[in-house]
Formats: sequence, structure tokens, C-alpha cells
Amino acid sequence: MINVRKASERGQADFGWLQSRHTFSFGNYYDPRYMGVSALRVINDDRVIPGQGFATHGHRDMEIISYVISGTIAHKDSYGHVKDLPAGEFQLMSAGSGIYHSEYNPSATEPLHFLQIWIQPATTGGQPEYQQKTFEQTEALTAVITPDGRDGTLRIKQDATVYRLQLADAEQLTLPLTSGRTLYLQLIKGELTLNGTQLNVGDGVSVTDEQLLSMLASEAVEALVFDLP
Repeated sequence: MINVRKASERGQADFGWLQSRHTFSFGNYYDPRYMGVSALRVINDDRVIPGQGFATHGHRDMEIISYVISGTIAHKDSYGHVKDLPAGEFQLMSAGSGIYHSEYNPSATEPLHFLQIWIQPATTGGQPEYQQKTFEQTEALTAVITPDGRDGTLRIKQDATVYRLQLADAEQLTLPLTSGRTLYLQLIKGELTLNGTQLNVGDGVSVTDEQLLSMLASEAVEALVFDLP
């Protein structure tokens, strides 16, 4: 089964300094039809104007992923991490028993565009952790986050794997699916046909009870793919 979440139908928030599009219910946006998929709870498509950002605030018991599409995030947290997160880099913050952080656009001229993603952990509590890394795209589908941190990936506290998908114009990919798993794809750039369904920038799609995924890029594609319990 393939269920498409069109970019144009997502929830919207406009705070002046922040323009956000919510794939799932978040903040003041609530739709009981879109409360998440499996352990995937939040995908916010955020655009932050220069010199602004999210002031210090707290989280607990959530795996929080940031992926920068353009611009840079300046990160600070209550465990002493002070980091810059440039475009193409992944950040994973395991909030555990509780952590405070801020995320700002440090540029005076360049907007920041990034995805903020929340995945519910398999266990609660524990020491908060911070991870950050740039990944070379070694193949069309490259793992960046895994439950065991294998092959240098970031380690998440859930039976979930996150991949970055990159396809050239007219490139095809066939992906076998594991029975009983849920897959979610969030399209960042390009146009993609997935099992005959056309996807455009910002669209998402959940996939269940399919044996194969057949993908064809109409133009160069970048997407995140979530393999979920």
C-alpha cells in the first residue's frame, strides 16, 4: 500500500522568522489522520531567516534528527556541545532523560533550510547523546543512521534505519522490501516516480505491504528514506 502526503497539503506555520511545513501534527497544527508513521513522529520542513532561530528549549525521550538542505545551523546544548552544522550534514540528538538546546541561523545574509525529524525511541530515559557527521554518498541508497551505528553511521535508540537517496536524471533503482516493516520516503529535490506514483519536491509517501519499490528519477533526486518497525 502506498499513501502519498502531498507537500501542498501539509500543515503550515508562519512566525515571520520561521516558515514551517508539518508532515504530521505538530504545535498548533493538528490532524488526527496525520499523527506519524510507526515510530516516525515529526518531519518539519523549516526555513529560518538570517540571524534568527530556535531559542533554548528542552526535550526528553525523543531521537531528534536535523538534516541541512542549505545554509548552516549553529547548535548549542546543555551538555556543552557548541557545533556548526553545514549543508549536507546530519545531526542526531538523543534527548534521553532531558536536554536543553538552541538552533540558530548564524548567517547575516543566507537563509537556512533544513528538515527537523523526530523518531520515538524504543526505551526512555538514559544519558542524552549528541552525534554529527557528513556522509559520502557511496551508492544510490546510503545508510546514515542505524540502530547499531554500523559502518560509521550515527546510532539511534530505535529499530529504525535512515538512508539518504540520491539518483541522477533518468536513473532507476529497484528496492526489495522486508515483510512487516514500514518505509517512509521524504522527497527533498527532484521528481520521482515510485511504483507508478509521481512524487514532487516536498511530497512524502508511506509504504506498507509491498514486496518491491521501483523508482525512476525524472530529474536528479535527493530524498530521505526511513525503514521503520
